[in-house]
Amino acid sequence: MTNTTQDLDARIARILVGAIDPHVHSGPSIAPRAIDHLELAQQYSGAKFAAAITKDHDYSGVMTATMIGHHHPDLVTRIYSSIVLNNVIGGFNPYAVEHTAAMGGKIVFLPTLAAENHLRWEKTSGWVHPASTQKIRPARGIPVLDANKNVLDEVKEVLDIVAKNDMALASGHLHVSETWKIFEEAKKRGVKRLIFTHPEEIVEASLNDVRGIASMGAYVEHSLCMFLEGSKFKVADGEMLRKHIEAAGVDKTILCSDLGQTGIFTPLEGFQLGVKLCLELGYSDDETHAMVSANAAKAFDLEADVARVKAMG
Repeated sequence: MTNTTQDLDARIARILVGAIDPHVHSGPSIAPRAIDHLELAQQYSGAKFAAAITKDHDYSGVMTATMIGHHHPDLVTRIYSSIVLNNVIGGFNPYAVEHTAAMGGKIVFLPTLAAENHLRWEKTSGWVHPASTQKIRPARGIPVLDANKNVLDEVKEVLDIVAKNDMALASGHLHVSETWKIFEEAKKRGVKRLIFTHPEEIVEASLNDVRGIASMGAYVEHSLCMFLEGSKFKVADGEMLRKHIEAAGVDKTILCSDLGQTGIFTPLEGFQLGVKLCLELGYSDDETHAMVSANAAKAFDLEADVARVKAMG
């Protein structure tokens, strides 16, 4: 290993101190996973990540997160979780969302594998998710708008719970046109934390959509696995990532791994490669750190976790 390589690796490691992964698919899960929630916390602790928010398409991991925190207080990285409003938890089920909130859940994801838009996209993309096709019945589309393109009452009820508990609302796999409607309604109802999920894939967003949704106050979250060389999920290149970052602004951009699947690098490796890519694109250490740490800390109320890790030295 050359001195130059060692210097770059050390630089990347410094940038990642206090990092947050707010969208990671560790297991156990009905879908194949290469790493479980505890292993994730252990690996991220070695790199001094402040926090990670686990995401499963079919269940809320808040109970597991609580157990990891209780039994492994020595870990540097705090584990939190989310809930995704797909079929298994009953779609827009207010009881499930309230339970997640009461257990410290950070994010409510709008439908993903059960989004009507996702099911349309899946038919032409060639993508198949093993969770919905091999082990349980196929997903049934969950609508968010009525025939007149108005937000459904059951969606509004969940938005009120999100607002009451100051949780983050993530757009999931909705079509961008639906995200506009839901986010506008969410703001009216007092939701303060809005996350636009991977505009680069599935949701058919333009750069103008990214600009507009960011101007609403939303953070735009990019899945690093969709930009990295060697990733089986790669759909765009570094130049496209730059265009997305410039559209929203560095201060409104969050980078997540969206990793944890089998047959690909680990979430930590994804972050290391993602930071390297940002540096190659010309972003400074401070700008890159904002996109992997500070912005997510603000979006998900995790600033105390970042401060705790940085105080360790």
